[in-house]
Amino acid sequence: MSQEWVARPERSNVWTIRFIVWFALTFGRRASRILLYPISIYFIIFSAKARTASRKYLDRALGHRSTLKDGFQHCFFFASTILDRVFLLNNQISLFDVRTHGEEIFKEIEANGRGCLLIGAHMGSFEVIHALSRDHGHPRTSLVMYEENARKLNAVLDSINPQHNRPVIPLGKIDSMLRIQEAMQRGEYIGILADRTISGKKMVSCNFLGGRINLPITPFRLAVILNCPVVFMLGIYQGGNRYDVSFEHLVDSRQPAPLVRDLAIKQAAQQFATLLERHCREAPYNWFNFYDVWN
Repeated sequence: MSQEWVARPERSNVWTIRFIVWFALTFGRRASRILLYPISIYFIIFSAKARTASRKYLDRALGHRSTLKDGFQHCFFFASTILDRVFLLNNQISLFDVRTHGEEIFKEIEANGRGCLLIGAHMGSFEVIHALSRDHGHPRTSLVMYEENARKLNAVLDSINPQHNRPVIPLGKIDSMLRIQEAMQRGEYIGILADRTISGKKMVSCNFLGGRINLPITPFRLAVILNCPVVFMLGIYQGGNRYDVSFEHLVDSRQPAPLVRDLAIKQAAQQFATLLERHCREAPYNWFNFYDVWN
């Protein structure tokens, strides 16, 4: 059986998404943001499981019992980042105030002509990171991901500008690891989100927001065995039109001895969980994992 986030049916309606995309590109960002209010209210009312999971998470991230207003803000931020994907895919990054932190990490990486593993989470916007990468002329980035959960949404959004569709390496395929290695050898970047697991796949347990959560082991195994720079990435939505994009070194890129590899993988996973926890406390409405993740 699949984990809940995989098994839960996608709620998106293709025609609704197409209408929102048309409205956004026709009337602009300011007018289209009005639609986010009824959309957020709809999901708060009709998505009980997501609402409950949001409350459990916010209670931990905020450090006190969350309110209905907090739940609405959580949902509104999520909807905002999805709407902003429309404009980012349409080459309109100039609409946003994007501030970067830690981008100097990539100067040395690119100077050495090496590939890089970018590890992130379902927090904020990956699309703003991708758009920033295109705008600054960084190497091509492929995203390693499980595609099925948001196929309808991604299909509509990616049709906005097919030239800028990010290359995807699907998880769970026979040739996935080979394609990752080939991309690395070409000096490209590989992005992977590491905060959701699939039942039947190996996991690693970590401390997170006062509890224990399971993280997928694959991203951290890649981080340890690929012998390449590993960078923690997030594109935090700060409200309005502002995003803060941050990059931090995650693990030592030197490959450990086989006897200590398992320990290195666990340490990398916990380091990721610790960084994610810090950002969740600083920007609590940005973690869009509307599932009960605590053991």
